[in-house]
Amino acid sequence: MNPGNHMPKEDKKMTITPHFIDLLRHGQPAGGDRFRGVQDDPLSETGWQQMRESVNGMSDWDVVVTSPLRRCADFAAELSERHGLTVETEPGLAELAFGEWEGKSYDEVKQADPAAWHAFFEDPINNTPPGGENMADFCERIDAAWDALVERHKGKHILVVCHGAVMRVIYRRILRMPMSSLFSIEVPYASLTRIRRHPEGDRLVFHRSP
Repeated sequence: MNPGNHMPKEDKKMTITPHFIDLLRHGQPAGGDRFRGVQDDPLSETGWQQMRESVNGMSDWDVVVTSPLRRCADFAAELSERHGLTVETEPGLAELAFGEWEGKSYDEVKQADPAAWHAFFEDPINNTPPGGENMADFCERIDAAWDALVERHKGKHILVVCHGAVMRVIYRRILRMPMSSLFSIEVPYASLTRIRRHPEGDRLVFHRSP
């Protein structure tokens, strides 16, 4: 009798090694806090410092994927050059466009139209900023970009340099949150989140500020 015939069949799921995707929000842009969706301001000196501190001591990524906006792409280029990594620009990861609110401080918008301000943060799906990008369309764009980069770099440790609203949409997907809860998680400048990809479902490993 061949004892091998009675060995339990190997569970294929157990042989798949989980891999990770790290999400890094950009640091503070030049000009300070304001609605800055597609407005392409560079990082401030503080912003550069925040991002460098956030990933200090980390270098084990296989590839860096970045939003095309400078506050993300400039740091992704520096980091990739420092560690000899491939960097890819993903247009689908650009920030939510805020329309008429672009470039305005939060206080300016809140004082000018408090009703629209509160409506957007309480129910962003049904309350688009004037002339801005519809949140449902934005979520669809981010989901498509996420699916593409995960498939393209299957099995790799990926660093994604992106934006606050982009990260919230990804959290919503991982945690199965309703879209109305997108702003219930704080995403400070240069915050870093790790997601573990696994056959049984994605897991949020940690979310931290520098």
